[in-house]
Amino acid sequence: MDFIPADIQKYVEEHSDNESELLEALSRETHTKVMMPRMLSGHLQGRVLSMLAHMIKPKCILEIGTYTGYSAICMAEGLAEGGKLITLDINEELESMVRSYFEKAGVTNQIDFRIGNAMELIPELEENLDLVFIDADKKNYTNYYNLVFDKVRSGGFIIADNVLWSGKVVKTEKKIDKDTQAILDFNRLVQEDSRVENVLFPIRDGLLVIRKK
Repeated sequence: MDFIPADIQKYVEEHSDNESELLEALSRETHTKVMMPRMLSGHLQGRVLSMLAHMIKPKCILEIGTYTGYSAICMAEGLAEGGKLITLDINEELESMVRSYFEKAGVTNQIDFRIGNAMELIPELEENLDLVFIDADKKNYTNYYNLVFDKVRSGGFIIADNVLWSGKVVKTEKKIDKDTQAILDFNRLVQEDSRVENVLFPIRDGLLVIRKK
């Protein structure tokens, strides 16, 4: 995920808003207690997600892939008054940790945290979505995109994480693994979808920001 020199990354973070003490604590606990801590959004991406949410002012956000709750807390900062964020994750082992940080952040009443298979939970949603953040298993990115598309309002946004996949998307001369192929297929699908406008930002592991026309 390290696409820019460490000194530039440090400078960028020093000239972006700081993490809150709570988010710093969540990051530390994730890195010391949870497997694959690189899945955490982290300082810069978290501030980007917060800024985008503030710009969009969503009444309803759907997050696919909660992990330890860092990105949900960041996006909840930009919710419109009375808005809510629905976050889905299949890993029930992290539920108590996630809910404890939602409570500490004071967003328990804004966040609807659901445990289960997103492929089954998404079709049950009746809400009109202003913003969707996809950050779950890569093999289902295209499925998630197709499942949420009609639920996103015109002018709404879908953001997909990890679309550069540690640079593997441009190393196609080597044997391509299933996750890399899934990301390549998803990126191509979005690029060729006339129903949307899109831009890929080389932030951390790649954020693809998609606007539904």
